[in-house]
Amino acid sequence: MNEARGTEALDALFAGRPETLSVEEVAEVLNISRQNTYAWLRDGVIPGYKLGSTWRVIRDELKETMRQGANVPSRRGHEGKD
Repeated sequence: MNEARGTEALDALFAGRPETLSVEEVAEVLNISRQNTYAWLRDGVIPGYKLGSTWRVIRDELKETMRQGANVPSRRGHEGKD
């Protein structure tokens, strides 16, 4: 159930965005600076493609990366408890 809410939240975050995002658009979506966006692209934290001097990010690849990196509540504290 939490996964469904997370998927809905990501869908809402990217609603109306084009299939290919610029650095500025990624920075806006992630609420980070352009400098951080460039660093994350260079370091492979977020997926992107550099064409000449221009970076492009495929919207659905970024969504999937965010989905895979989402925090999931730990069940460790609940093991063995009834």
